[in-house]
Amino acid sequence: MSTDLVVDVKNQVQAALEEVKKKTIENVFFVACGGSSALMYPSKYVIDREAKKIDAHLYSSNEFIHRNHNKLGENSLVILCSHSGNTPETVESAKFARSKGALAISLTNVEGSPLAQASDVVLKYEWGEEANAFTTNYSVLYQLVFGVLKTIENNDKFALIEESLENLQQVYEKAAELYKGNAEDFGQMYKNENIIYTMASGANYGVAYSFAICILMEMQWIHSHAIHAGEYFHGPFEIIDQETPFIILLGLDETRHLEERALEFSKRYGKKLIVLDAADFDFTGVREEVKGYIAPLVLNYVLRKYADCLAEERNHPLSTRRYMWKVEY
Repeated sequence: MSTDLVVDVKNQVQAALEEVKKKTIENVFFVACGGSSALMYPSKYVIDREAKKIDAHLYSSNEFIHRNHNKLGENSLVILCSHSGNTPETVESAKFARSKGALAISLTNVEGSPLAQASDVVLKYEWGEEANAFTTNYSVLYQLVFGVLKTIENNDKFALIEESLENLQQVYEKAAELYKGNAEDFGQMYKNENIIYTMASGANYGVAYSFAICILMEMQWIHSHAIHAGEYFHGPFEIIDQETPFIILLGLDETRHLEERALEFSKRYGKKLIVLDAADFDFTGVREEVKGYIAPLVLNYVLRKYADCLAEERNHPLSTRRYMWKVEY
């Protein structure tokens, strides 16, 4: 990995944490839209599991403004993300957060973007095939969140997560190679499907949500819905049959039982089941104490390979849009 980029990310995170130290943070709000919102689910899970005092909230940007949470104020940390830095609702959310006295820290791929200008602190992440796992959005956000937990509550997992993230690229590559054949089969077998559901729980739910709304709906125009494994038996399981495809993710966090239960039932009545199990991955270099938190990042990386194969087989590039960026909305 590029040493300069790694050092730059670490320096950015430390600069952000210096600003956190100046505040008395009592709560954290994760605010974004679409895929940027989905990537925040694992981090909210982290705070829910690790924090002793601070609590975490996750909102779509526009609702964050209109809901106007009563606890949002000078003791709040608002973490925002927009890949382009141009998402209007997220830019306005940064301004709104600061107007309430909150500290606004934003992640983006574009320096000098409107979101960067509207925020107190900006963290730039890398993106694309050439980017190393340590410098991408999921990793930078984790470094910030675990750093916040260390700064505010002296949580002891910051060093563990940093070490694990430094070794994450090799985990990604091994997992992608392990599932390469399955990804190719997925593209060939499911290219003509009109609907594909995704399902997960806990730290992994955001990955299922992102694949459903960003990959299948936005980028492939395939009907989809992200189903929480804990909610599966409260309505959605009525849809399972021999012809309906389900992507089911199995993570390594405390909610894995929910995913296993949903999978076991689905095997009894369904046939088109695409299963990605984080227990299959080689996590060499990742500390045992944080594997459950790292698993969704690896699942997301592997699922992107599935998306690439599906797009290729459908002759429908992931960059194709009907409305987004093309019409007024």
